[in-house]
Amino acid sequence: MVKKIIMKRILVIHGPNLNLLGTREPGIYGTVTLSKINSALKKLSKTLRCHTSFLQTNHEGEIVDAIGKSKGKYDGIIINPAAFTHTSVAIRDAILAAGLPAIEVHLSNIHSREEFRHKSLISAAAQGVIMGFGPKSYELGLMALLDIIA
Repeated sequence: MVKKIIMKRILVIHGPNLNLLGTREPGIYGTVTLSKINSALKKLSKTLRCHTSFLQTNHEGEIVDAIGKSKGKYDGIIINPAAFTHTSVAIRDAILAAGLPAIEVHLSNIHSREEFRHKSLISAAAQGVIMGFGPKSYELGLMALLDIIA
């Protein structure tokens, strides 16, 4: 009997202004582009035997819609809500409503930045938060999410 391997499907959501990575405030966010982050995640996904899909948007409603459509299509979510981290009850509620495990990631350590960035509205809806490791935050997030799903 041949055992069928079912690959886990992960939705990776990049929030506002992350399309500007590589040139936007390199002292905070580094010089790695979003394309390179996605390429590294795709490579790691092959190694970890999972499938990743990517969304980058500057629009809160698109993130909410994507999360709402994720149930039954994906096994988990990695999200860098960027500026919406500190403002979006809608994204928080969408994650809770989807019922999928989610990992919140940030390139920088939000607690070492401006005071208004210290509070995340998303964290309580996520299974974990990984921040401050630059682009590696996403890779660590993927490994943690797959561990949770397993």
